[in-house]
Amino acid sequence: MPVPETLVPPPAGGRQSAVLILFGDGPAGPDLLLVQRGAWLRRHAGQPAFPGGAIDAADGGPVPAALREAAEEALVDPASVDVLAVLPELFISRSGFSVTPVLGWWRRPGPVGPGDPAEVTAVSRIPVADLANPANRLTVRYPSGQSGPAFRAGDMLIWGFTGLVLDRLLALGGWERPWDAGNVTGLPPEMLTAPGGDPAPGV
Repeated sequence: MPVPETLVPPPAGGRQSAVLILFGDGPAGPDLLLVQRGAWLRRHAGQPAFPGGAIDAADGGPVPAALREAAEEALVDPASVDVLAVLPELFISRSGFSVTPVLGWWRRPGPVGPGDPAEVTAVSRIPVADLANPANRLTVRYPSGQSGPAFRAGDMLIWGFTGLVLDRLLALGGWERPWDAGNVTGLPPEMLTAPGGDPAPGV
C-alpha cells in the first residue's frame, strides 16, 4: 500500500501503536468494524476509529496488540480473526503515534459492544457498500486549512486518519466509485475543539 505523504513516519518514528482493520461478512455483504471514541478523551475525542492503541511490551508486536485492543474495545474474540496482512506504518502527527494497521478477516463474527465504556461509546459494523456509495462521500476541511476524505455512515462522520485509510482501502480493494471530491464541508462545531481546548487535528 503506497503511504500518503501526510502519513509518512518521520525518521525518528513515533510511539508505536497498532489498529485492527477487520472485515467480515455481514447481513448487507462485506462490512468493516469501527468504534466510536468517547467525546471526553484527550486524543481523537468523539471520532469513529479502528480499534487499536499503543503496543505494550508484553504484546510482542503489532498483530497481538491489534487483536488485544479489538477484544478490549469491541469484545472481538481474537480466535475468530484471520490475520491477512500487516500494512505499512503510518504516522499521526497530532498525537505522535506511528500506527501499524493489521488487516483481518472475521472468520466467525460474534456479538460486539463497547468493552470499556470509559473509552468507547459504540461499536458498529459498516457495510462496505455504504462506504463506497458516492452519496456518502465528502471532503472535510480542517481548521489548519488542510482537507481530507470523509464518509457519512448513519449518524457518524468518519474523517481524519480513519477517513484517509478508508479512502485508500476502497481504492486498493477495487470498491471505489467516482465521487465528488469538490463536495467540501467544515467539521461540525462539536468536533472543532477537543477536551482541554485543543483544536481538532488535521489527521
